[in-house]
Amino acid sequence: MLRATGLRVLAMIPLVFLVATATFFLGQLSTVDPAEIIVGPTATAEQVAAVRAEHGLDRPAVVQYVDWLAGAVRGDMGESVYTGASVTTSLVQALPVTLSLALGGLFVGLLLGVPTGIWSALRAGRPADRAVSLVATVGQAVPNFWLGLLLVLAFAIQLPIFPAVGYVALDEDPVAWAQSLVLPSISLGFVAAAAISRQTRSSLIGVLQQEYVRTALSKGLSTSRVVVKHALKNAGAPVVTVVAFQVTALLSGSVVIERLFAMPGLGALAIDAVLRRDPDVIQGIVVVSVVIVVVVNLVLDLSYAWLNPKVRTA
Repeated sequence: MLRATGLRVLAMIPLVFLVATATFFLGQLSTVDPAEIIVGPTATAEQVAAVRAEHGLDRPAVVQYVDWLAGAVRGDMGESVYTGASVTTSLVQALPVTLSLALGGLFVGLLLGVPTGIWSALRAGRPADRAVSLVATVGQAVPNFWLGLLLVLAFAIQLPIFPAVGYVALDEDPVAWAQSLVLPSISLGFVAAAAISRQTRSSLIGVLQQEYVRTALSKGLSTSRVVVKHALKNAGAPVVTVVAFQVTALLSGSVVIERLFAMPGLGALAIDAVLRRDPDVIQGIVVVSVVIVVVVNLVLDLSYAWLNPKVRTA
């Protein structure tokens, strides 16, 4: 098991390298010149050329890439051509915000999705099951920014319980940190909860029809004990897959939610970088995002091995 985990971790390195390389050279194909944006539309060609030379944008693409890669290996992902701030520092400051929001959304998704999925599976075919399935179907179609606006209107303006915008760091004030995440997490996690609920219901219904479950029930074991001790683990693999997909969706969905709630995370940083064509910042965000997705998939593989011994490798 440890050997297989080590091999998967090593396999991350070439994947991150390939994505970073592709991102860099695709960015070189852009017709937008950061130097022209910096100096403004009224600048002369000499001024644009001076800015390009100052930031090294006039060098061959291969040279720029080699310099960036050499720095990235050391943890230095370059500097913003607009602010001069270290990209690594900006990522370190923004990453906790995005991870807090994504984990908050995942918590909401699991908290709402798993219990409602179990409850619905135990009442399959009944009106209660149909009602939960209907709500889950509608929930997957609800735009998270629209739900976020409703939550702000209800619980930040009409009933000022939670802050409408902003983010407080955990080390500054844990209570304020939690309060600042409530509305964004619900906005982000509601769609995840709908998807998790549907998959939990579907998987559990299939497991509950298995012979060993019927045997356990016929021996007098309570339904709750059979579900918790036996059925849930065997129904867990498809649910874990959906959860992994939802983590990726939560990270991508945080782009809009961070903008809506004025949270200084990777999403807000990415939007600003794309609008300004800030090459090193874009590159850094892509690399960090790929690493997060790869780590999530690694955890997914390990979860499969725990849930199903048949897929374990030596």
